[in-house]
Amino acid sequence: MTKALEGVRVLDMTHVQSGPSATQLLGWLGADVVKLEAPGGDITRKQLRDLPDVDSLYFTMLNCNKRSITLNTKSERGKEILTELIRRSDVMVENFGPGAVDRMGFTWERIQEINPRIVYASIKGFGEGPYTNFKAYEVVAQAMGGSMATTGFADGPPLATGAQIGDSGTGIHAVAGILAALFQRENTGRGQRVNVAMQHAVLNLCRVKLRDQQRLEHGPLAEYPNAQDTADADEVPRSGNASGGGQPGWAVKCAPGGPNDYVYVIVQPVGWKPLSALIGRPELAEDPEWATPESRLPKLGKMFQLIEEWSATLPKWEVLEQLNGHNIPCGPILSTKEIVEDESLVANEMVVRVEHPERGAFTTVGSPLKLSDSPVDIVTSPLLGEHNAEVYVGELGLGDEELRLLKTNGVI
Repeated sequence: MTKALEGVRVLDMTHVQSGPSATQLLGWLGADVVKLEAPGGDITRKQLRDLPDVDSLYFTMLNCNKRSITLNTKSERGKEILTELIRRSDVMVENFGPGAVDRMGFTWERIQEINPRIVYASIKGFGEGPYTNFKAYEVVAQAMGGSMATTGFADGPPLATGAQIGDSGTGIHAVAGILAALFQRENTGRGQRVNVAMQHAVLNLCRVKLRDQQRLEHGPLAEYPNAQDTADADEVPRSGNASGGGQPGWAVKCAPGGPNDYVYVIVQPVGWKPLSALIGRPELAEDPEWATPESRLPKLGKMFQLIEEWSATLPKWEVLEQLNGHNIPCGPILSTKEIVEDESLVANEMVVRVEHPERGAFTTVGSPLKLSDSPVDIVTSPLLGEHNAEVYVGELGLGDEELRLLKTNGVI
């Protein structure tokens, strides 16, 4: 069966996480992703190693379904080879510092001359302006995109989220832009430039907080657990575990009280009657002080306290079963250990075991994109320069002797 992006060649000049997460998605969709690395390799091959002298999990989990070639793009012969690689590619992706590729001699204008059909995608920390040359990392993007100021509890410091919304979140945005550009190329015959900034991607993911910033102009945010503190506020506060939507939610404790013995519960209007019966307070379903969403809104803290008095006596899986039995939206807080061992995630190929030639089997995340006509097979990440001969000799037509000289001279 053919894959969605079969026949699309991606020149992957990315490193660390934001870029590799994007190109891995393209690889999962069937593109031929050729990862171009400096002779020393992507820095994450050696970062956070759990085993000596093998590629780290950091690298392997972000670079499946790719081929690896090495090239010193600062050398003259390296620039000539890079020119040929660009000529043969449909997509080029990079996440170097601002201007780095230009300084190699490959401006957007030069790249268009080499290959007018190429889609050239760049991931940067920031857009044009005072932050352009700032160095960006995952949590820097969270800090400057609106996430940290609104994460955590009102009486605590700003917090980073464990989800990599700055890096992998930006990578997903880049994939959307690349796919759109490839689709437009079908009509125009031309490639185009795709620019995605990490700060911008995080901001897009924080849009509900900008919604609330504007709502503050017209009064307090009643659904926030610290609503009384927003009456005179001029900025959106940290909201703890509040749902952020129109239906109130909170994480309630369960037995035996471990760090992840919690269930997140959403209280919809239709769910209040069965929920009040479950927690042993059926009279609250008819009490005018509790019966409507409007009456409950000023005392959300008390409402979730009542629910927690019930849930704290039961294991989270039993709480989950009882709530779902009444169609009450909820979900247990799953630890990373529970996720790795979750049979449904394994069955859905979201937790996947992959064989690696040097480290043995490792567990990684599978593709969340499920296409009926484009199945995904997770293939292990490549060793450094594993496909040099395959690409340079087999595809670019270089001779075996030149390949040897390129290696001797430090070009590959």
